[in-house]
Amino acid sequence: MTPVERTGTAQALVAGLVERLTVRLTADGAPPRLVVGLTGAPGSGKSTLAERVETELAARGLLAGCVPMDGFHMSNAVLAELDRHGRKGAPDTFDVAGYLAALDRVGGLDEFGLPAEVLVPVYRRDLHEPVAAGARVAGGGVVLTEGNYLALESGGWEGARARIDLLVMLDVAQDELIRRLIARHKGFGRSHVAAAHWVRAVDVPNARLVAASAGRCDEIWRLEPDGDPAARPSSRA
Repeated sequence: MTPVERTGTAQALVAGLVERLTVRLTADGAPPRLVVGLTGAPGSGKSTLAERVETELAARGLLAGCVPMDGFHMSNAVLAELDRHGRKGAPDTFDVAGYLAALDRVGGLDEFGLPAEVLVPVYRRDLHEPVAAGARVAGGGVVLTEGNYLALESGGWEGARARIDLLVMLDVAQDELIRRLIARHKGFGRSHVAAAHWVRAVDVPNARLVAASAGRCDEIWRLEPDGDPAARPSSRA
């Protein structure tokens, strides 16, 4: 499979995606839910773009809910126990099996043959911890999932791709990612030196790992600078 490459403003790309999803969900014989993934490197603007997609789908009554990958972060206590806290955000610092189980559950039916209601965890950036049952998936429509490793082919993540009906990757140049990530970590209270070290030691290796999995995606998006959602802060906790 060769991914379809799309370039444009965030507004245009999101509008096109929502139109394509609307057609799929309203066609004869359409499934009750579609799982749609947004992936990309740390700092690529996934969360803000996901918010745009959520808003547009909700306005059409086509959003069943969201399953954010970050909700499956291991807690800080578990990371400390496993001696992985110093690289939090790496592929092996998540509950991968729990994430896959959640995707399986949103694809299932309840005792009445209707799409199952599922409670999923979310990540609270103010707490720097995952919070159980922080989001709800209910009814038919799109289940949106967003995170770095949805296309990965190792570490247990390879099962995610099989559970996602449409997977979109955001492609951002590494220099721009580094600039954004340093600014992000400084916003979290790190010094410039500490922020730059974390980006070099943790974020850049993760970004390269993500980029290597691009061929497993359905679409690759390159946002034009004036439409780049990463230029605006995300309100997602």
